[in-house]
Amino acid sequence: MTDRKNSLTYADAGVNIDAGNRLVDLIKPMVRATARPGADAEIGGFGGLFDLKAAGFQDPVLVAATDGVGTKVKIAIETGIHSGIGIDLVAMSVNDLVVQGAEPLFFLDYFACGKLDPEATAAIVAGIAEGCRESGCALIGGETAEMPGLYEDGDYDLAGFAVGAAERGTLLPSRDIAPGDAVIGLASSGLHSNGFSLVRKVVEQSGASLGAPAPFAPVMTLGGALLTPTKLYVKSCLRAIRETDGVKGFAHITGGGFTDNIPRVLPKGLGVRIDLAKVHVLPVFKWLAAQAGIAELEMLRTFNCGIGMVTIVKADTLARVMDVLASSGEIVSHLGYVIETSDEQRVVYDNHLDLRA
Repeated sequence: MTDRKNSLTYADAGVNIDAGNRLVDLIKPMVRATARPGADAEIGGFGGLFDLKAAGFQDPVLVAATDGVGTKVKIAIETGIHSGIGIDLVAMSVNDLVVQGAEPLFFLDYFACGKLDPEATAAIVAGIAEGCRESGCALIGGETAEMPGLYEDGDYDLAGFAVGAAERGTLLPSRDIAPGDAVIGLASSGLHSNGFSLVRKVVEQSGASLGAPAPFAPVMTLGGALLTPTKLYVKSCLRAIRETDGVKGFAHITGGGFTDNIPRVLPKGLGVRIDLAKVHVLPVFKWLAAQAGIAELEMLRTFNCGIGMVTIVKADTLARVMDVLASSGEIVSHLGYVIETSDEQRVVYDNHLDLRA
């Protein structure tokens, strides 16, 4: 067949296979660094493998979770700061696994963009690999999709998929959560990856520049402060489960805040009473509330307000669990107790958040 002088190529249509191959070469060392028992963390095949027996499980139940980072990616794109967004991606899934008492085993990512920039994408994957290492799970695969026409040049989105395991009979929440059980809060690192559509609206209305010093953290730019990565709770929470025999449940405080997330792990007829005066509200939340006049209950249902994970424990193990979590690097506070409730309001608040700037 005679080649046509002006024949089109895939690259002419906007998809650069060579850039994709370069990306794979850039990220292979990062991926290998996440190897753990059960997975060699090599990429390039058509599927990733994991050996549960090599990981030490006898009678495991698999637990799976998937999530993204929402419109937080818009701030990463606008600022060109991509290094932490991969940690966010891992955290949003593995924190959901540990809530169910599962140890994260492996992770896969999906990255879609308009035009592939191998170096910028490698920075994102470096964050994913870091999040995996910190959570003890292997990055065993992923997919990069270059889709011109669907995404503008420079735009991207990503999703993550995590699988963990727990021995049969050890899954959380336990069925014996009861009135009088204690509620512990674990501090967040900031906004994590929720509420960013509102955050971006507040920034727009305030007239603040993402490149200017953050009003609530002047040593950082506003964009950099808003992009503080989501905290990973896996190792500290697994340690509390294994060393205390007191943990009955966890609630990952994501979109929906305290109001919607804590009831997800409670039996019917039970709620919690939370003392808001015990919540150490981070400066970013005070700034957001002040800038837009956001009501307290709206803050509590949109943001984590400074508490990224809630733990429900036997009352007589409260001190022990708090000690283990604190020695694992967590900032912890005793927020309240489990109560009986028969109405729609399953989270009862005492006092108020300290939203004074």
